[in-house]
Amino acid sequence: QLQLVESGGGLVQPGGSLNLSCEASGFGFEYYAVGWFRQAPGKEREGVVCISGSDGYAHYADSVKGRFSISRDNAKKEVYLEMNGLKAEDTGVYYCSADPECKVEMRYWGQGTQVTVSS
Repeated sequence: QLQLVESGGGLVQPGGSLNLSCEASGFGFEYYAVGWFRQAPGKEREGVVCISGSDGYAHYADSVKGRFSISRDNAKKEVYLEMNGLKAEDTGVYYCSADPECKVEMRYWGQGTQVTVSS
């Protein structure tokens, strides 16, 4: 079982950058895929990016390709989401999640961190 805790959210102006972190505790983190999802007010949750545990392959949503970058440090049990060129539509609660594989319904979830992009 994994516990996930996100950090790094906040308020940023359009065009700005934020770095999110997801810290895991529990056994076997290096074998889990880790995904970032987000949910905007009044909208359904959507996948942003997922990184596999086996080979570190990352799959990005089209809306964030070229602007967001995910990385992981298995020794520290942490995953990072670097967000650049932020837009108003990137606003939402960002959730870290983990599962043996990348999929919509991941097994473990963090509590979320708010990202607000506004001038």
